[in-house]
Amino acid sequence: MAAGGRRRGALEQEVLGCLAASGRPLTVAEVLAELGDGLAYTTVMTALSRLHAKGALTREPAGRAFAYSLPADPAAMGASVTARRMSRLLDSGEDRAGVLARFVADLNPEDERLLTELLTEGRRPGGEERS
Repeated sequence: MAAGGRRRGALEQEVLGCLAASGRPLTVAEVLAELGDGLAYTTVMTALSRLHAKGALTREPAGRAFAYSLPADPAAMGASVTARRMSRLLDSGEDRAGVLARFVADLNPEDERLLTELLTEGRRPGGEERS
């Protein structure tokens, strides 16, 4: 269990649930009040900041703080988070070619075709040019 008696990732899930239920951007103080679990302000701020860094949340200025919300397209959020994880895993290893080769070898034929199309087009999902 993580600090505070929660299992790993539970606070992030609670924060995401809180933001989903609110239907509007919330500041750290508002999320803290909603969770009302004796948490420290800095604990909630850290969870929100990490979720934002992962691409799971958007944020906008709200006075001297930020208000956090779920992205407009949750499916894109999931894809972004997964892609960042894959990039971090590739960056942490020494054999990038081996990891990528194994990944491609394990794809089902439909996913392999999709990957080939994406690489051939030279575009990222959403139509952006690859740099």
